[in-house]
Amino acid sequence: VQLVESGGGSVQSGGSLRLSCVVSGFALDHYAIGWFRQAPGKEREAVAVISTNDGSTYYARPVKGRFIITTDDVQNTVFLQMNNLKPEDTAMYYCAASTTVTMASGPEFYDAWGQGTHVTVAS
Repeated sequence: VQLVESGGGSVQSGGSLRLSCVVSGFALDHYAIGWFRQAPGKEREAVAVISTNDGSTYYARPVKGRFIITTDDVQNTVFLQMNNLKPEDTAMYYCAASTTVTMASGPEFYDAWGQGTHVTVAS
């Protein structure tokens, strides 16, 4: 399984970014795939997760209503649309896939990770 993220960058507070994660070696139709982030000195946390089994989603409270996770099964790609970005959203963002569970927010359930893409939000 290989995951390759793109779309990170620097934006002003209130701006938007769209992250993409191209997945290979893993069909987006059975398990959980999600976006996580890690800021300096902080633990990695789930931002948004989607179950490719039934389409259910999980959003962390700080991003609910601002971020949207979607998948394109034809392109085998997962997207994270991030709107109304805030300085506290600054972090390295990782795409991850689980080959064992259909929905989970804990990083320990994910066994395939991308290299990450950095997001910086200036105030």
